[in-house]
Amino acid sequence: MTERFSADRGGPMVVATGLVRDYPSGDGTVHALRGIDLRVERGQLVAVRGRSGSGKTTLLNLLGGLDRPNAGQVMVDGDEVTTMNESALVDFRRRTVAFIFQAFGLLPILSAAENVEVPLRLVRADPRARDARVEELLDLVGLGSRAGHRPHEMSGGEQQRVAIARALANRPKLLLADEPTGQLDSHTGHAIMGLLRTVVRTEGVTAVVATHDPALLDLADRVVEIHDGLLTEAAPAAPVAPV
Repeated sequence: MTERFSADRGGPMVVATGLVRDYPSGDGTVHALRGIDLRVERGQLVAVRGRSGSGKTTLLNLLGGLDRPNAGQVMVDGDEVTTMNESALVDFRRRTVAFIFQAFGLLPILSAAENVEVPLRLVRADPRARDARVEELLDLVGLGSRAGHRPHEMSGGEQQRVAIARALANRPKLLLADEPTGQLDSHTGHAIMGLLRTVVRTEGVTAVVATHDPALLDLADRVVEIHDGLLTEAAPAAPVAPV
């Protein structure tokens, strides 16, 4: 029987079991993930560390339904992602999970507010509620005064803040961030991780963040490490002071 978890019972947000993902490469095969198990409790900020090519992005793609494993199971908020059809996956990615990428991914012709508004338009949110949510989120990420600016008029850190606001637009339960500070300097990167920490608390979201930057790991509730497609528990993270 498929294991199912209920929010009312306070079960975990993510349970991944036995994840295997292989890719063909020339005459051989790349074993990106070799049987990974991962459990993420609700409201946690979990950092996944590892070198480039270790399998971090592959793991996030499987958790978010962007890819399917060769073997194993992914459960998110009690639903089995690995058996969803394409229609169900589209709805899952619009309402349950959200992504933040290293390259920001903002639409260059749209303002900050319009970029944040895009996911709300996709689910046909009420215009008044949509406008209020955009304003709320830009204030949350400290960009209320920059709502009308386009990406080329903002710094890298500001663009990533807009990307975070956009990811939160439809109140996702799970936030997946793939090297969200990879294009930022260390000071700005630490500020972005601090913002993600604040978002986990204020929005009640669960977050899994892939990073190879050891300076950012102290802000996580928990750190796991991928090496050669295998997952291990890292040393417990230090207690995090309020941001």
